[in-house]
Amino acid sequence: MSKPIHIIGGGMAGSEAAWQAVQAGQPVVIHEMRPDVGTFAHQTDNLAELVCSNSFRSDDHEANAVGLLHWEMRAAGSLIMEMAERHKLPAGGALAVDREPFAQAVTERLLGHPLVTLERGEVTGIPPQDWGQTIIATGPLTSSALAQSILSVTDESSLAFFDAIAPIVYADSIDMSKAWFQSRYDKGETEEERTAYLNCPMDKETYEAFIDALLNSGKTEFKDWEKDTPYFDGCLPIEVMAERGRETLRFGPMKPVGLTNPHQPDVKPYAVVQLRRDNALGTLFNIVGFQTKMKYGEQAAAFSLIPGLENARFARLGGIHRNTFINSPRLLDHQMRLKNRPDIRFAGQISGVEGYVESAAMGLLAGRLAVAEALGAPLDPVPQTTAMGALVTHITGGADAKTFQPMNVNFGLFPPVDNVKGGRRNRKDRYKAYTDRAKTDWQGWLATQA
Repeated sequence: MSKPIHIIGGGMAGSEAAWQAVQAGQPVVIHEMRPDVGTFAHQTDNLAELVCSNSFRSDDHEANAVGLLHWEMRAAGSLIMEMAERHKLPAGGALAVDREPFAQAVTERLLGHPLVTLERGEVTGIPPQDWGQTIIATGPLTSSALAQSILSVTDESSLAFFDAIAPIVYADSIDMSKAWFQSRYDKGETEEERTAYLNCPMDKETYEAFIDALLNSGKTEFKDWEKDTPYFDGCLPIEVMAERGRETLRFGPMKPVGLTNPHQPDVKPYAVVQLRRDNALGTLFNIVGFQTKMKYGEQAAAFSLIPGLENARFARLGGIHRNTFINSPRLLDHQMRLKNRPDIRFAGQISGVEGYVESAAMGLLAGRLAVAEALGAPLDPVPQTTAMGALVTHITGGADAKTFQPMNVNFGLFPPVDNVKGGRRNRKDRYKAYTDRAKTDWQGWLATQA
């Protein structure tokens, strides 16, 4: 049997990388520190554990970049996408999953494969070269020891930001005489999807009181070495958004558009708080966009001001954790390898992509690249016209290393499309042109490996 590929980290990226490798007949060793060493956000020892049910976001592969990434991953035989589909929840056009069954299924599939070995325990340093092909996919919560070892090898200053976790409410504690089910603009093909969100309306007076509560709340205090850490704009705590202006939330997660309150159909809400089902049973609801670093007592007090949540009980209050990533444009080559240690690849959020889907996608790509190199037949670069190629190009040189920050997949990373009627204003046809081109080019790249 050939030498195994070592994968450090059993999250979304590491799990997908392992699956791609073993599907190609290459043995892998997954190194996962949990449960020996825990993290702030994880609660189990499962591989591919999620902390948010709607982690996969839009599934629209014709007009949305992340939906296109879903499509490309499915075309490449992604284990993560297969299990997401198997354990999906109604989400009004998005792809949400039942988190625990999803992670359990990924774990069982991998551990049931004869070419997979799982080693529990923390890897505290950069692996020796005699390990051979290695993928570091330790995610946003990389252990301090490994992070320091990475820094010692790369001689780079750490870049980090905070990811905040939204609270989860028990469904039976929500006052349905004030709340109602409806997806914005009734989006979705089924009744379940059109009613995937629970809405809590606010009038202006209630909204202003809520903003005051956010602004005056006690916040989690950071350690000295964390205080200058910037936030990722796609995951700002609600109190930070409120500090940017009292109306900011009304134009963000609390926007009152596309919704009609059946309890008061003639009254337009001033703001709306949305909750989304967090498990298949419908017993838990996640407050959408309500990432927060408020102290627990302050959270409970502020959220009780929301109509319908006056007596809410929380399965989990919000929290915050640090996210560490490397300066990939400076450190990685176009094969995702560390320039001064080409036996090592980085994948997932530590490589500078943001989001579970993007992390899994980079794991998929790293797994395929590692297998090809182990077999002595390196792959051609992924076309930048694809979602996968746009992401990997961004983190391996497309972004400015001086200002590099994690990035979700978006059409701004793609080469422009020409000859679209209506030009930039015609977003529907332009996005369709992006996705049509990407699908053709992705299938062409996959065909070179057949």
